[in-house]
Amino acid sequence: MQAFLKGTSVSTKPPLKDRVAATAGSSGENKKAKPVPWVEKYRPKCVDEVAFQEEVVAVLKKSLEGADLPNLLFYGPPGTGKTSTILAAARELFGPELFRLRVLELNASDERGIQVVREKVKNFAQLTVSGSRSDGKPCPPFKIVILDEADSMTSAAQAALRRTMEKESKTTRFCLICNYVSRIIEPLTSRCSKFRFKPLSDKIQQQRLLDIADKEHVKISNEGIAYLVKVSEGDLRKAITFLQSATRLTGGKEITEKVITDIAGNLIDEGHAATQLVNQLHDVVVENENLSDKQKSIMTEKLAEVDKCLADGADEHLQLISLCATVMQQLTQNC
Repeated sequence: MQAFLKGTSVSTKPPLKDRVAATAGSSGENKKAKPVPWVEKYRPKCVDEVAFQEEVVAVLKKSLEGADLPNLLFYGPPGTGKTSTILAAARELFGPELFRLRVLELNASDERGIQVVREKVKNFAQLTVSGSRSDGKPCPPFKIVILDEADSMTSAAQAALRRTMEKESKTTRFCLICNYVSRIIEPLTSRCSKFRFKPLSDKIQQQRLLDIADKEHVKISNEGIAYLVKVSEGDLRKAITFLQSATRLTGGKEITEKVITDIAGNLIDEGHAATQLVNQLHDVVVENENLSDKQKSIMTEKLAEVDKCLADGADEHLQLISLCATVMQQLTQNC
């Protein structure tokens, strides 16, 4: 009887192979897609998708046709597509298989010392390149080193990079990305083709934001879109981040101008950055018809000085007190 029961239990049990397959299938069905920030989700995948930078795109497309690139220097305001452009160009050059092997991306604001240039960059640049694309397209015989926020690198690190760029020119191309080209030493800028990225126009930003809102099934009013473009100040990355934050905050309801105001912030008392107050005060001063040209020039000069000090890490409270003193001095001249 026991032998009979054992026999039936063995015969009814599915083979190990089938059990493993069933387990894998069920886990695959239950596995949810990881949430991705919309900034990364809608990052351009090819050079043609880059918005509003026609000159840069035209030059890069010509270079891609010949499967060759010079050393590049991208500079301009944040959120205008500098990093996205070089990543898209690298994907088109190398394809998805070789992209990870041929591209080294470093954020120079985190790793900006001379030791990084001597170790990571130099070791990667000295590696020989091999392999071909599976789709049969020509694969360039070089690698790409992307140094994001290169204007944060120390002068010693930039000087060390100069020699590496010369020595490894046959096997490596460098792309320096920065906001302020004046902070890059002259020997580096002379070795690169320089491209300035313009702040995105309001029309281009509105088109991109409406496109994302349509794909994500987000309801947003025309006033909300217009105000979103205004507070982002040409920074598409900031606009997309605000849009995603507003979507999470409203929970499926229509996004209005008030919701954007709550997220973007308008007052320093609520803990927002002093640079926001400086930017908003600049617009008010320039558009104010009750102020003379001399008063406007003095105020805007002070605003520029405070903005520079804040960028260099000065105390926000002291800078705002100094700014308010200048503004009050000019306003009392009308009384």
